[in-house]
Amino acid sequence: MNSPMEKANQNFLDLLEKLQAKTEQVKLGGGKKRIESEHEKGKLTARERIDYLVDRDSQFLEIGAFAADGMYEEEGGCPSAGVVTGIGYVSGRMCVIVANDATVKAGAWFPITAKKNLRAQEIAMENHLPIIYLVDSAGVFLPMQNEIFPDKEHFGRQFRNNAKMSAMGIVQVAAIMGSCVAGGAYLPIMSDEAMIVDKTGSIFLAGSYLVKAAIGETVDNETLGGATTHCEISGVTDNKYPNDPACLDAIRKIFATLGENPKAGFDRIEAKDAGISGDRLLEIFPLDRVKPYDMREVISGLVDGGQLDEYKKDYGKTLICGTARIEGWVVGIIANQRKIVKTAKGEMQMGGVIYSDSADKAARFIMNCNQRKIPLVFLQDVSGFMVGSKAEHGGIIKDGAKMVNAMANSVVPKFTIVVGNSYGAGNYAMCGKAYDPRLIYSWPTAQMAVMSGASAAKTLLQIKVASLKKTGKEISSEEENQLLEEITSKYNEELSPYYAAARLWVDGVIDPRETRKVISMGIEAANHAPITERFNVGVIQT
Repeated sequence: MNSPMEKANQNFLDLLEKLQAKTEQVKLGGGKKRIESEHEKGKLTARERIDYLVDRDSQFLEIGAFAADGMYEEEGGCPSAGVVTGIGYVSGRMCVIVANDATVKAGAWFPITAKKNLRAQEIAMENHLPIIYLVDSAGVFLPMQNEIFPDKEHFGRQFRNNAKMSAMGIVQVAAIMGSCVAGGAYLPIMSDEAMIVDKTGSIFLAGSYLVKAAIGETVDNETLGGATTHCEISGVTDNKYPNDPACLDAIRKIFATLGENPKAGFDRIEAKDAGISGDRLLEIFPLDRVKPYDMREVISGLVDGGQLDEYKKDYGKTLICGTARIEGWVVGIIANQRKIVKTAKGEMQMGGVIYSDSADKAARFIMNCNQRKIPLVFLQDVSGFMVGSKAEHGGIIKDGAKMVNAMANSVVPKFTIVVGNSYGAGNYAMCGKAYDPRLIYSWPTAQMAVMSGASAAKTLLQIKVASLKKTGKEISSEEENQLLEEITSKYNEELSPYYAAARLWVDGVIDPRETRKVISMGIEAANHAPITERFNVGVIQT
């Protein structure tokens, strides 16, 4: 018979098995038949191109693998939003890679595709990383053009970013390895270097059918915008290559010649193993939402040697603040303590809740880390801020605002890992997506929403029942229970970390044992961008 600890560990392993299965499925893109179709054309798939391009035995940190998960089902789905993005190493240089997946709707752009591409460009701009575009896209998915075309965060924003990155001195290299049509043609040509694969790559503002319809000219796509046309006649592209590997080899050669830029100078020493093993980390983290645990044990599984130098250890105990090292990098950690604690005055405080004293402590700690140029890591398992008359009279809004102010104005890079709950204003104070973390990832145990499922469902039920009563309809207790069950089921679905990842509220869902590597790569990326902005909180709430 399994012990409670073994059972809990097995439940966590079940979650990781689901994560692995979903990951393997999304890697198939549009499916095996579409992959075979690309191979028959002499092309590699998006993921095969990335595998060929990046350095052997290096890590590729994927961004947005689960984008569009469960979305656009009436259109046949859009796995990984039809584009593969992430941070990798090419010829020893860290860079961002964006590769259209032609197995998914011929690489067409859905609304979430634009959001994902913009996220990749944002990462390149924030961290001053060079970026590689592997272009193979049919352009905007026309049935949804009204959701992707004209607004500030739509399709056209990426070309604005091309121009801005160029002005910032960020290297952009593009390879046209398939279709590149209409407005999308500007992306590779606004890059520093534009190469094209012969016979399979093509680029034009309008394809042969549209040209025929618009001006009556009959011309084939190869003559219109193939490699020979643009390398020998128009001069639009720089060089042509016979196949995908040759083109990717040329990108590697370019990256082998890149000069070094100034660094931010974050401190790093030789890395040590974490204080506890990754498997032990899975054992100590409870899947039960209401079960308390000591976040210090979780931190021990993430930091070198398990060593955390705590700041104000005996004050504001529902937030743990302190400095540590992760794979050698020094970090400032702000983490929600999930066990019940007692203040010096004997008052009990609930774990996962931010009180006035903990918010005050965190604000000061964040300021200190900015003063010392130390990157910040937020570990979220937060139910929100304390409520009630005592908290309100004590100025919880003021102290919470102080923490949000310091965190929002922080100039050192921030990284967020959602390990458990991420509810309401707690999400904001602990550096949710709205507060520009350089990277934000979830564990499979994460839940993100305005409030917990149980609280939300009961609130929504009261609103629904009151609405029905206004129309003169009374419902029985059985009907009320059924309604509660339906509301709870829908809300719980929206709490899922995959629901958040599908909409890019987080950059992905990861195995907890990969957390150290994600944070380390994130800081390495951030180290490419010197801090030039002065830390200034403006009017601080006192």
